[in-house]
Amino acid sequence: MARAASERIEIRLRPEQRREVEQASTLLHMTTSDFIREAVAARAEEVLAEGAATLAPPDFFNGLLAALDEPPQSNPALAAAARRVAEIIRR
Repeated sequence: MARAASERIEIRLRPEQRREVEQASTLLHMTTSDFIREAVAARAEEVLAEGAATLAPPDFFNGLLAALDEPPQSNPALAAAARRVAEIIRR
């Protein structure tokens, strides 16, 4: 069973926006509140989905994949730092 909505948000609309919302909700045989609730929830889901994705230009993405496929280059300074950390931990 669906839970009743209990949270409240107040908004201000221009008169023409209110008329459009009311007309649209009537066409869908919905209350104005239900129409607004569904529209806002759908838009929020879209924004959150877009925010969860990381987009990169194709050239950058292809370069990244190529770099990941290459074997790592030797880094003597990093290897020395790792040895020093290992020595500190052993103490």
